[in-house]
Amino acid sequence: MSTSSTVRPLSPCVQICQIEPSTSLCNGCGRTLDEIAVWGAMTEAEKAPVWERLESKGYVSDGHVSKDQVSKDQVSKD
Repeated sequence: MSTSSTVRPLSPCVQICQIEPSTSLCNGCGRTLDEIAVWGAMTEAEKAPVWERLESKGYVSDGHVSKDQVSKDQVSKD
């Protein structure tokens, strides 16, 4: 579980944008199309459950995007 001191990228995007038809999730970041579309407008509180799901599924580990390609997004604090 994450804490308020967890450092995360601004976005879990790793620029591998492919939606898996069977799950409706992006193969790169693990988000749904709806989550991707509204990410920039979401509050940190709204993003928290998404981050937790991504962490539990292995898309993010110790506050770092854990796919082969690293996002070019800057790092921010929650």
